[in-house]
Amino acid sequence: MLDLAVTAERPKTAAEVVELVADAGAAGRTLEIVGGGTKCGIGAVRGADAVLSLAGLNRVVDYAPEELVLTAQAGVKLAALEKLVAAEGQMLPFEPPHLAKLLRARGQATLGGTLAANLSGPRRIRAGAARDHFLGLEAVTGRGELVKAGGRVVKNVTGYDLCKLMAGSWGTLAVLTEVTVKVLPAARTELTILLFGLDDRRAGEAMTCALNAPAEVSGAAHLPPPTAARAPLKGEMAVTALRLEGFAASVAARAEQLFAALKGFGRADMLDAEHSREFWAQVREVEAFHKDPRPLWRISVPPAAGWRVAEAVSGEALYDWGGGLVWLLSPVDPVAVRATVRALGGHATLYRGEGPAFAPLDGPLAALTARVKAAFDPKGVLNPGRMAEV
Repeated sequence: MLDLAVTAERPKTAAEVVELVADAGAAGRTLEIVGGGTKCGIGAVRGADAVLSLAGLNRVVDYAPEELVLTAQAGVKLAALEKLVAAEGQMLPFEPPHLAKLLRARGQATLGGTLAANLSGPRRIRAGAARDHFLGLEAVTGRGELVKAGGRVVKNVTGYDLCKLMAGSWGTLAVLTEVTVKVLPAARTELTILLFGLDDRRAGEAMTCALNAPAEVSGAAHLPPPTAARAPLKGEMAVTALRLEGFAASVAARAEQLFAALKGFGRADMLDAEHSREFWAQVREVEAFHKDPRPLWRISVPPAAGWRVAEAVSGEALYDWGGGLVWLLSPVDPVAVRATVRALGGHATLYRGEGPAFAPLDGPLAALTARVKAAFDPKGVLNPGRMAEV
């Protein structure tokens, strides 16, 4: 029997994870599940008796570039995977953010933690979310049972899709030990069209225009003046950015069409491939807000309603996903922020600051969530208190 009395456990196999979780359940103890530790402050776990670190599960199990499929243990660092697939001319299509600096964490983001949080970068509007590329898993439930779902073939999905359930569960249902994801060929080149001086509403209209055009836009973001003025961008006015990726000839032709479609939105310019990559890395990592001490919200709303968030809630915003994702610095009371966002048809997660990170659930959704939790972790062994009562 593995000793749970120590502060942290670092299993190196799925079998050891099974033993740790089963022993904790039998002893009435709880575990905090940690990958790279970058997101520990979001929905902080309350009163766990021990930490279960997945740092020892850090091996790439199988990578078949010709099949566009990669299987790795959950503790593999994102940076290492990105370097691995880049060497084959491929990429993680959902462009996962690392967020370590934003969250002031010392560790490095892992693949398992990214999928557990269902985090996606700017390319989500084109390629889909992290859960859409999550093909298979091996995990240990709170009952101490090893389960497998999906597989290493893109179309191998039968029965209930556990991958989509685990994506966004933040380690409250099971401990991911091994995951399979889809990869895609990396774009040969890219460029970004910039529009200047638009207010939030007009920028939303420009992004909608671009996304509805046959240009295959893979990134659409807006930085209002206070955000654009921050380091590292240090812009003098609002910036609205639209990214195009692919083969050089295709990108050039689509850029010409998009410039024409956006003619009514005023002054425009263009970033070449190198500067485009730098810009979108800054957007992905929300670099403009790294040093600001105010509470930071990650808000998901219908894209057409994005500009209304900063209008209704005092603060500074960065808009991604064509307005569907709003990063908001605001000292406003969390209850008021959530009420405003809910009225706009969205939801808000507090990434930095005091108060519950996740919105409390009620009604049928709360009942359904409780039933799912009871099925996977009836004794509440995993990440107690991380997602409200989940």
